[in-house]
Amino acid sequence: MIKHHPTFELIQSFVNGDLPASLSAAIAIHADMCTECQAQIAQLTEQVAENSFEEAFLDRFIVDDSDVVEDLDVYDFEAMAEKIMASNDVSEEKTYEEKTIFFKDILYALPRSLQNMEIGKTANIGKLARSRIQLNENEVHTSLLHIEPGGSVPEHTHKGFELTLLLDGSFHDEHGEYVKGDFIMLDGSKQHHPVSTHGCFCYTVANDSLHFTQGINKLLNPIGSLIY
Repeated sequence: MIKHHPTFELIQSFVNGDLPASLSAAIAIHADMCTECQAQIAQLTEQVAENSFEEAFLDRFIVDDSDVVEDLDVYDFEAMAEKIMASNDVSEEKTYEEKTIFFKDILYALPRSLQNMEIGKTANIGKLARSRIQLNENEVHTSLLHIEPGGSVPEHTHKGFELTLLLDGSFHDEHGEYVKGDFIMLDGSKQHHPVSTHGCFCYTVANDSLHFTQGINKLLNPIGSLIY
């Protein structure tokens, strides 16, 4: 069961079209798996549409009654209705062709929001494998991350933000257990040690490298940007 969701502010920014492609895709993917956020997005979208209509067009329809009657006489509503009913135009639904990706001989289906995005080559570090998604958002790095069963990311904190969206499998850290669909947003105030007992596949977004905080793992800090 999904327990971790985007904040209301993030969802509102998504509906308003204010988020970069990396975060917009994350919320769209999460919403495909979460009925609760689907409903919230639908409600906010309806409100935005209503507000936009009122602001942009309402003043155009404030006219005198005499003008309304005169304008209505111009239209042949019966002819318009017949033309609509006689039309054979039917919008064809586009077929959805599922795209997949391999990590360690495991085949994963890509979410629809990622279908047209360019995905780079896979880099392997121990039981971790990562493929960058080429969104060209400067310091923001977006990736597909695979953790093999028994694999983990050394304990770390973040210089910026880190978003992890679980696409498959599960992992746990000091703060709890995470399952498919969970949307985990962390910043520099949190540190954790993600461990995946059975393996997992994630969509990640980070705007700076990881900062490892424990023992010998601190030696990995120069390559922290290679993981997320």
